[in-house]
Amino acid sequence: MRHRYHSCCNSLRELLAHSSLEVKELALSTLMRFVQLEGGHPLEKPKWDGCYLFPHQLFKAVVEGLLSLEDDCSLLLSQFREYLEHDDIRYHTMQAATDIVVRVANRYPEVPLTFWNNAFTLLSAVSLPRQEGRTSSFYVKHAKLSQTWKVVHLKEHRKAFQLMWLGFLKHELPLGLYKKVLVIMHDSILPHLAQPSLMIDFLTRAYDMGGAISLLALNGLFILIHQHNLEYPDFYRKLYGLLDPSIFHVKYRARFFHLADLFLSSSHLPAYLVAAFAKRLSRLALTAPPEALLMVLPFICNLLRRHPACRVLVHHPLGHELDSDPYDPEEGNPAESRALESSLWELQALQQHYHPEVSQAASVINQALSVSEVSIAPLLELTAFEIFERNLKKKCQESVPLQFIPAQGLLGLQDDLCAQHFTLS
Repeated sequence: MRHRYHSCCNSLRELLAHSSLEVKELALSTLMRFVQLEGGHPLEKPKWDGCYLFPHQLFKAVVEGLLSLEDDCSLLLSQFREYLEHDDIRYHTMQAATDIVVRVANRYPEVPLTFWNNAFTLLSAVSLPRQEGRTSSFYVKHAKLSQTWKVVHLKEHRKAFQLMWLGFLKHELPLGLYKKVLVIMHDSILPHLAQPSLMIDFLTRAYDMGGAISLLALNGLFILIHQHNLEYPDFYRKLYGLLDPSIFHVKYRARFFHLADLFLSSSHLPAYLVAAFAKRLSRLALTAPPEALLMVLPFICNLLRRHPACRVLVHHPLGHELDSDPYDPEEGNPAESRALESSLWELQALQQHYHPEVSQAASVINQALSVSEVSIAPLLELTAFEIFERNLKKKCQESVPLQFIPAQGLLGLQDDLCAQHFTLS
């Protein structure tokens, strides 16, 4: 009977790779039912009274079937997500996934992308409770829960969660997965780790990669710096290096400027550093689209409000020739960019912008800046379509003159001149 039972489980395990989704879902639900029944009626006797029993081998085979190397199991994993609401299934899933990732990575010199995608889908579905619950939800029923079992305590779940993610992130992942991990890092991974500081190496490595990867790593680094006392000496220098013309066109522009606003809000920052950021943004604003300018211009003015020592940038006299600007835009170190010796002549140039709202926003520096800052939160997600729709809704107070010389004849005034010519001749 035991041999027949194992043969049946193996057949169901093979059906997890069936071409039909309905067959795969039925096989998964049947296997999970077997996990529940085998946990309640174990095949082997417990070693001692009160011993924690769980069908590890059967359940690990189920998880291994979900982490396929050939097939995309995202739909099947979405069904498996409902089982992760149970504490014991969640705990053993983390342990099984950790072992499977290590074994696959060691076995294959080049792990298929399909496996990494399946693994990320499973790992990102694991969500731990914020606080220790009074009662635990177990899929495998037990007459009484013992406090000596690791599966009962949230701190053990945090350790397993940490081992699972560290084991996954230590491998060389595809670039697309880097982005997906960093998007959920600050909200779904760091708050549940037993030691969030262990993510320093991964986040600093991602921050050094440049481009969109660096932008996404900012969120996790901010949490480690702000809440876990991470020291990053070159942080502002690298943040300064991320400011290039593409920053206004990337997908994560709103997130970047939201975090940059937080990083530059401290009153303890040196004046040369804030001046370098204001000057770099002003220079980039010359080629930025209108929807980005409506956000960047208040951002620069807020920097001047927070740091009065940088207001000298507004009052510095500057020659008529652009070559006289002492600011060096090619310098990567903000301390050596000579931004404090320059001026924000770019904002004065933007006062002649073709878009009236941009011209009005740039004209703020002509008057004394108000004490209160302007919130840029509503402007972070502003798009060109929204600006266009907003302008269409404006009502004109007066009728717009379309023609000031009334047309006479087909060619208007030229017909009269021709008639006079023929009369004279």
